[in-house]
Amino acid sequence: GNDCIGTCIRHGCKSITALEMMPEPPEERLPSNPWPQWPRVKKTDYGHEEAIALFGHDPRLYQTTIKEFHKDENGNLSAVTIVSLESKKDEKTGRFMMVPVEGSEQTLPCELLLIAAGFLGSQPYVSEAFGVELNQRTNVKTAEGSYKTNVDKVFTAGDMHRGQSLVVWGIAEGRACAREVDEYLMGYTCL
Repeated sequence: GNDCIGTCIRHGCKSITALEMMPEPPEERLPSNPWPQWPRVKKTDYGHEEAIALFGHDPRLYQTTIKEFHKDENGNLSAVTIVSLESKKDEKTGRFMMVPVEGSEQTLPCELLLIAAGFLGSQPYVSEAFGVELNQRTNVKTAEGSYKTNVDKVFTAGDMHRGQSLVVWGIAEGRACAREVDEYLMGYTCL
């Protein structure tokens, strides 16, 4: 997410909002989070700092998710409706879940939406649905230097291809994959 923020700023975004489903972490380590446990504290990285310097505020909204997407008359994304979340215990399982807060909806203008939700490899149902082979890292397998999978007319790029990485790699691979798809369909490419 931080990398997405920094990249959007470098590409000249007019504003940026980063939604985080979980509560805002504490600034300092709590007694319930002692060493040697991983420190669960709020981290402000370069992208957040750049957004604060440029726009005057931290772009992160905690305990929030998207409820609805809105498009303009041309079918382009124009806004999102967000909703606040709260932690509630599921009485059946005993697990805590983040659930929407009734009446907390808010609509924000939005022209570009990037999902940076972390990536732990292809979900089995996705790769099985397409019939694609996976490599030893659970990424979709392709020949070296290619985006074409073992299934005819199925290509892959970004995290599904290289594993969790920076958004700039996702953008670069998306463009390179589009070039390969264009060449596959047309027999040549101008991309």
